[in-house]
Amino acid sequence: MRSNGRNSGSGNRDNRGAGGRSQSPRPKSQGARGDQRGDKQEERPRKPRPEERRYDVGNDAPGAGQGRQGGAKSGRGASARGGAKGGPKTPQGGTPVRRGPHGQRIGQAQSRELDAKIEQRNRDRYENRPQVKTPKTHPGAEEEGERLQKVLARAGMGSRRACEELIDQARVEINGEIVMEQGRRVLPKDEIKVDGLTVATQSYLFFALNKPAGVVSSMEDPDGRQNLGDYVNNRETRLFHVGRLDTETEGIILLTNHGELAHRLTHPRYGVKKVYLAAITGPLPRDLGKRLKDGIELEDGYARADHFRVVENTGKNYLVEVTLHEGRKHIVRRMLAEAGFPVEKLVRVSFGPIGLGDQKSGWLRRLTNTEVGMLMKEVGM
Repeated sequence: MRSNGRNSGSGNRDNRGAGGRSQSPRPKSQGARGDQRGDKQEERPRKPRPEERRYDVGNDAPGAGQGRQGGAKSGRGASARGGAKGGPKTPQGGTPVRRGPHGQRIGQAQSRELDAKIEQRNRDRYENRPQVKTPKTHPGAEEEGERLQKVLARAGMGSRRACEELIDQARVEINGEIVMEQGRRVLPKDEIKVDGLTVATQSYLFFALNKPAGVVSSMEDPDGRQNLGDYVNNRETRLFHVGRLDTETEGIILLTNHGELAHRLTHPRYGVKKVYLAAITGPLPRDLGKRLKDGIELEDGYARADHFRVVENTGKNYLVEVTLHEGRKHIVRRMLAEAGFPVEKLVRVSFGPIGLGDQKSGWLRRLTNTEVGMLMKEVGM
């Protein structure tokens, strides 16, 4: 029985061993299948990783033959040696290709002498050709002149909207032609009128000064006396006076930098009237006005008044108004003195259409555009 037990035990052991030996081929068979699977994986082409991909295409690309081969030459090292992320590409000949900042190929550099010859040849070719100037008709081209409403607004005729309304109302003329077109462009030489009055569009200045007594009618005085220049010494533009007033005569005197207007206002041909108020002592004869209108003989010829009237009478004191268009020196004082009535005080209250009004003595004011237009109309400008 013991032997049977041993035999049975050994049998069991053999069976276990046999079983172990019978089970041992299983892992061998699994290992064999794994080897076959590995062989298949090696035979299947492996998809390159992103960092191993090549971006240069074509047979001329450097390292193209190497990139198609397997092994270590197709890996990251190959891309680093000749791929898109590598250094400068070298063609098959071995000479590096020159490339510009944007990757374009650059040919061999030309010599400076050749460049100079080419440039000189081009200059000689186009030197004698006439230059053709194309007209500025394309949109956005600069047009000559300035918009009419802008010129009127700068001249003080009102806001741009108000100036546009003047144009719509057919109150604006350019060179004698009524304009109703908004945006019309004008040149500095064009004559612009509003309601028949010329508009001073350029940088002209027009002032009216109520000259006090004792002020010399000149822009400067060598003796240091007070003069008209003392009232406009802070102006950048040089001004000059229109006509003269006696040193002891008060009243309006015009200052401007418009030479043509000043010349016409003082020329006898245009006959611009001036109105004076004179304080004299009476009694006055009834025919004094007639005598002044008929003419008073003076040392330098006859002088005639255009109009005469008595403004105020208090006892023997008379305030008379004398209107004349002449501008001879001391003419009003000499006429009344020759008639037998010396002048005690003389004030000029108007010069053409410009009146003194309530302007205080010694005050300077700028003329309005309407007043400037009336002055120009007075002398045919």
